[in-house]
Amino acid sequence: MAHHDPDVNPDIKAALDRNEPTALMEPLLLGEAPARRAGLPDLALELGQRSAGFHRSLPASLLMSLADLVRTMNCYYSNLIEGHATHPVDIELALKGDYSQDARKRDLQLEARAHITVQQWIDAGGLDGRVVTEISIREIHRRFCEHLPADLLSVEDPVTKERAQVIPGALRTRDVKVGQHVAISPGAVPRFLGRFQEVYGGLGTADTIIAAAAAHHRLLWIHPFLDGNGRVARLLSHAMLLATLRTGAVWSIALGLARSVEAYKGHLAACDQIRRNDLDGRGPLSEEALVAFTEFFLKTCIDQVAFMESLIQPEALRARILTWAAEEIRLNRLPPKSSEIIQAVLYRGELPRAETPGVVGAGERHARRIVSALLDRGVLVSESTRAPLRLAFPAALASRWMPGLFPERAS
Repeated sequence: MAHHDPDVNPDIKAALDRNEPTALMEPLLLGEAPARRAGLPDLALELGQRSAGFHRSLPASLLMSLADLVRTMNCYYSNLIEGHATHPVDIELALKGDYSQDARKRDLQLEARAHITVQQWIDAGGLDGRVVTEISIREIHRRFCEHLPADLLSVEDPVTKERAQVIPGALRTRDVKVGQHVAISPGAVPRFLGRFQEVYGGLGTADTIIAAAAAHHRLLWIHPFLDGNGRVARLLSHAMLLATLRTGAVWSIALGLARSVEAYKGHLAACDQIRRNDLDGRGPLSEEALVAFTEFFLKTCIDQVAFMESLIQPEALRARILTWAAEEIRLNRLPPKSSEIIQAVLYRGELPRAETPGVVGAGERHARRIVSALLDRGVLVSESTRAPLRLAFPAALASRWMPGLFPERAS
């Protein structure tokens, strides 16, 4: 059992309920008046079309490898928003069980591995048909937190300085304040999550796309957990878009939010504000702010689809990869003829191992040596020693193959 310092107490005291009405978080959806939704349906349509088109343009073998990379990307940028910087190379090392000797870096690697494990479960259909339910929201939190080290499972009260233990999947039983926002009483959280599910669980495709931003903010506004709400909200948004747009998990909203983090946090803070006047909707919270955040959210999604499309342009991607391979061969870091194997995989999507000798025009032993070198570098992957070879996107090569995706790793 993990040891906790004496000043870290489980968050188990009775949850106070001030009986706040769920109407306090209205509007949950934007009004039907054209002025309230101007341009948003067009953005939702563009996002749906571009996401579907990008997904359809990728061969099946590339989808799996790209989704693996995007999970790493999503993890890196989502944690970066929280101030936790674990480079994708270190994340990949963690996925292989290779952890830093530095305790803090190791903790962050474990956190990253937990995040990716949750998204793998989501991408595999773990939330199909029940994305916005309280059970699902709590399960995301549980799956993320249950693998965290003890040092990342406690939070300090900014006033009393008392530390409280975060229990995986458990709703908070304490009052919290985030910035200027004082969240609802802890006992009211289940009631508000019930209303959250009722509203966001029964929408059609177009309305769900538009409502994804509102759901993202309102979950943070409820602040159901003592800690981890930001990660849960972004994973939930990923799940909503995955289910609604059939994204194939090959692009990520987290990258765009992280690169516009001040605007992102500014929009969230604005959405916390009360209605300014009679022209600002009919609920207690500002509808104008929610409209602005929705526009920002949808445009960020569209930008991320376009960004990934630009990186995966077949001819440009092929040229970058083959240029890299030629340099590695020239520097004796890859065997000669490695480019032929890579090029065959790029053109075909996957390459049966039995065909590799013919591709390189050499014997079976020499072909196996080339394949082994490419597998060791993480350039190719295979489900087994007999399964076909397919391309991988190792984080260590992202700066060459997919420039702009990640920052360079500090040495």
